[in-house]
Amino acid sequence: MCGIIGYVGGRRDAGFLVIEGLKNLEYRGYDSWGVAWKEGRKIAVCKETGKIGCVDAAKIAKEGNLAIAHTRWATHGGVTTENAHPHLSCNGSIAVVHNGIVENYEEIRRDLIAKGHRFLSETDTEVIPHLIEEEMKTTGDFAAAVRRACLKFEGRFAVLAMHAESGTLVAARTGSPLIVGVGDHEGYFIASDIPAFREHTSTVQYLDDGEMVVTDGRSILFSDLKTGAEREKREIEITWETAQVQKGKYAHFMLKEIMEQKDSIARAVNQDEGEIQTLAEAIRAAQGTFLSGCGTAAKACMAAEYFFSVIAGQHVNFAPASEFKLFHRFLKPQSLLIVVSQSGETADVLEAMKVAKSKGAKVLAIVNTEGSTIAREADYTLHINAGPERAVASTKALTGQMAVLMLIAYAMIGKLPKGRTRLLETAAAINDMLNPRYTSFIESLAEKIKDDKDLYIIGKSWNYPMALESAIKIQEVSYVHAEGFAGGELKHGPIALIEEGTPCIALVGNDEVRTDIINNAIELKARGGFIIGVAPERHAVFDEWIKVPDTDTAQAIVNIIPIQVLAYFLAVKRGKDPDMPRNLAKSVTVK
Repeated sequence: MCGIIGYVGGRRDAGFLVIEGLKNLEYRGYDSWGVAWKEGRKIAVCKETGKIGCVDAAKIAKEGNLAIAHTRWATHGGVTTENAHPHLSCNGSIAVVHNGIVENYEEIRRDLIAKGHRFLSETDTEVIPHLIEEEMKTTGDFAAAVRRACLKFEGRFAVLAMHAESGTLVAARTGSPLIVGVGDHEGYFIASDIPAFREHTSTVQYLDDGEMVVTDGRSILFSDLKTGAEREKREIEITWETAQVQKGKYAHFMLKEIMEQKDSIARAVNQDEGEIQTLAEAIRAAQGTFLSGCGTAAKACMAAEYFFSVIAGQHVNFAPASEFKLFHRFLKPQSLLIVVSQSGETADVLEAMKVAKSKGAKVLAIVNTEGSTIAREADYTLHINAGPERAVASTKALTGQMAVLMLIAYAMIGKLPKGRTRLLETAAAINDMLNPRYTSFIESLAEKIKDDKDLYIIGKSWNYPMALESAIKIQEVSYVHAEGFAGGELKHGPIALIEEGTPCIALVGNDEVRTDIINNAIELKARGGFIIGVAPERHAVFDEWIKVPDTDTAQAIVNIIPIQVLAYFLAVKRGKDPDMPRNLAKSVTVK
């Protein structure tokens, strides 16, 4: 969840490099930040709460060739300068930044205090530099001390440590991601995500789970964290350009990424036909197929339940990744788990994969990030090719995920060309839909309802998970209380919430359940609801109508997009930053 970057090498502006790198990781979500750089045989540190975007890096970091930096999303301890990373050892020669949780930190902390170590924060992270310092009393070698310390930690973590005396940077990971950037000039970057260093290099090396890397800027060594055995790593070239992670003409990344969906859906559909057929056959052959993801990706999985049922006549089961391990009794070697993740690093999804593999089941991953942990650990991987997604609220990744899942459903009945054509036609229809007049209308609608405290969304069939997703989008960026329901469930409780003027959105398609959802909207209006219809055709019950194209089985993909736009404008009208919602992070790498 937190952003991590370090640099060591021939450049003398390491502090500047890592601070600017942090600015490229702001989308991950954070509440404080800090940087440490080498000054002689000691380490200087600057830490602050709040945002780093407007900080003048040149005024903070002095000359030096070794530095680390961090954006913190608080887990252990409040949002304070003391709790911000980096943290130092007692002697001030070791600095550490960390993503994840040291689950046994209290025990380690008590032991270190008994040995004379002094702690300045409430965090679990601070035990790391102190334990490394303690281990160096035995080994004298910084890299060996980091290894020995990491082997004593419980939980998932990514650790980046620097040592002023040896000028060494050491990283280790179990669960949380870390990536090495091979500098165009002499030196190496180590970061939690590629945008941190992409403007300096397109060549990367991935740390796998349970690995460690040591570099002094001139050479680099990968090894097994437990055994110390050396690991060979190939260099991989990143193909996307830095322009893809810049706002361009848009005020926010969220709006830019919403508008890109006409292209990103087409890229998602551009899959190798043989691979899609292989995956369709794997689902047909499986004795039990499961879908799992978290947050927005979970809603893509829920929609896919309907795709497989309606299009392919295939039964699949969905469970949120955080709950999946409770269903391990249903798994067997013939089972198939389909996981969906934008980042490819979601902690709960990795745990679900671990459970499936422990039962001998195969795993298919649908991800957006090439080289991610989930992509590397799956038996089969499909990339949705959405391109980098910087806004915390996922938009284009969601529709890309649904497009790929729908494509597989069509392949299962031998109609892959039909599915591809339908999705390409959908992308074209979205291109026509997302015009300035259309977005201006939705902006005016946001102005009308921006002061309402509650908002409800209903849907049926594949529009039911989109109603849930609509609520997520509105909640996370505008902080309006929004809830999604299956239309037929209204009379079983939720309709009691409706008062005069309460905004209610009905997601409608021209399908077999159209009449049912219109009747549900009529029930809401009878209780005073202000009905906003998202539908191909106007109906008398709608107080406001957001027109969408009729795309048949792809209606869920089309219907969610105007809600994304509405959520964006609600956030802006309410004075919120839609790219960086409070308390949230782009990549959830802790459980």
